[in-house]
Amino acid sequence: MSQTRSADPVVTASPGEVDESDVAETETTEAADAAEEPDEDDLFDLLSNRRRRYALHYLKQRGGTVELRDLAEQVAAWEYDSAVRDLDRRERKRVKTALHQFHLPKMDDVGVVEYDARLGRVRPAPAASDLECYLDVVAGGDLPWSGYYLGLSVLCGVVVGLAWAGVPPFGLVPPLGWAAVVVAVVGASAVGHGYHSRQRRLGADGPPPEVRR
Repeated sequence: MSQTRSADPVVTASPGEVDESDVAETETTEAADAAEEPDEDDLFDLLSNRRRRYALHYLKQRGGTVELRDLAEQVAAWEYDSAVRDLDRRERKRVKTALHQFHLPKMDDVGVVEYDARLGRVRPAPAASDLECYLDVVAGGDLPWSGYYLGLSVLCGVVVGLAWAGVPPFGLVPPLGWAAVVVAVVGASAVGHGYHSRQRRLGADGPPPEVRR
């Protein structure tokens, strides 16, 4: 994606001079352009870099045009686990240079940002608004949600089975009562999972997900 574009010449024609095939071709081209989206492989490659994830997180938070300097300072603050005001000149310049020379042009090429290198301004591209990225950051020793739900399913199945067989003390509560308990537990887990996922979304309030862990 180019950073500056010259305006297309405006051509006017009377109704009798417009060919229907030209109109159809124009509509087809416009539809193809509208349907163009970032390639999935490019997105995976884009998000594989922490600095680009931080930049996308900040841009989705702001939602509009930001100065390269402001973006670089916030990304550097997250990288160095520091407040913006405490960053030294070397830290600011290192991140700003990398964003300007490599990361932002790459994000522009993929189609998730629009970067004007001449003015030093960047904003999320329309495709970024529809891009929902969730980072499931699992620290060592923690249980991922897939493992949690698997364990919960096994536990609920065992409890309901014991209650159905009348094994004390599970048999003291009718199977329908245990079924209600299972539904409540699964529902509470789903609510917790939904909240957790929103907090892990790029562009959510606060620092990036991998900084909050």
